[in-house]
Amino acid sequence: MLQAIKYNQGHLEILDQLQLPFVEKYILIQTAEDGWHAIKDMKVRGAPAIAIVAMLALASELHSLQSAGQLPEALTETRELILKKLDYLVTSRPTAVNLSDAARKLEALLTSQAALPGVTSQNLVTTFIDAAENMLGKDLEDNQRIGHNGAEWILAHATQSGAPNVSVLTHCNTGSLATSGYGTALGVIRSLESKKVLRHAYCTETRPYNQGSRLTAFELVHDNIPATLITDSMAAALLADPSVGVNAIVVGADRVAANGDTANKIGTYGLAVLARHHGVKFLVAAPLTTIDLATKSGSDIVIEQRSASEVTQIKGPREGVDSGSVTLETIRIAAPGINVWNPAFDITPAALIDGIITEVGVVEKDATGQFHMTVLFNDLTPRA
Repeated sequence: MLQAIKYNQGHLEILDQLQLPFVEKYILIQTAEDGWHAIKDMKVRGAPAIAIVAMLALASELHSLQSAGQLPEALTETRELILKKLDYLVTSRPTAVNLSDAARKLEALLTSQAALPGVTSQNLVTTFIDAAENMLGKDLEDNQRIGHNGAEWILAHATQSGAPNVSVLTHCNTGSLATSGYGTALGVIRSLESKKVLRHAYCTETRPYNQGSRLTAFELVHDNIPATLITDSMAAALLADPSVGVNAIVVGADRVAANGDTANKIGTYGLAVLARHHGVKFLVAAPLTTIDLATKSGSDIVIEQRSASEVTQIKGPREGVDSGSVTLETIRIAAPGINVWNPAFDITPAALIDGIITEVGVVEKDATGQFHMTVLFNDLTPRA
């Protein structure tokens, strides 16, 4: 699989996703400020990945301060330094809950650690660094469980009896490039492929940022998974075509509310409506860190508004240029002066979602049509 995040003892590099799939270039991230800009500018994106990069960016900065002997001597000053930088990092992408969840968990860890007798600034920094580093391995394990759980659910609930394989449509990018590895929704597709039951995968272009055509397609080709790219406006025709036979749509999430309403990349809501009309199962794949019990419904989720230039311009290499020396160019594709509305996400109502796939299982609605997300946190023992 592709490795979007490289980290080793304070040395952090990320794959610049703005240049993919044309240029594979890693960027050095040394400070919390570097991490903030990488997230804000979408050089790294995907709810799990931005949380990991944010925490590791601060870990890298603290590692350097620790090695140079530049940490404050007072424990309270060191704690306040870290907390201030955590608050700063959370402002980079407000909709994805994984980032704020990671920051609050590490903040609580530091608070409890600082209250222990004899703890020094060095101890506090080491505790933070260790916790941030552990996020990488845990995310990969969680993604693999999500992939397995989702694949098993689709085979049990989204296929006709005796059907040997399935076709799946996905939206945006939810693979190795959006996580520490394997992926969430794309992890489900990877799991189906590993079980030899994937007939075909379809990915949407995902305008305006083209995460589907640039990133998901890149991962699918890289892994030799049978796949086809469609534009966003082709989804209805694809689902209506009996020769295609899409069994399920699987998407990721940036935040899942307590009632199951889901914020995800713009266009997700439309796919859910199409899935319901065509009798296709619609699934959300997300780790527990994406589920926000404090957010009661989708109406409480703040939707990030992005720059108009993402809609009016497009970037890519000039056709026919040698791939060994690619220069990316930006061109205008909209009439000058036109107003632009560019929400990064939309809210898919829980009523349109058939199941929410997590690392501890797949949650379905009860007989009254309600999701009960709290059940996921009652037993954190992984299960198939």
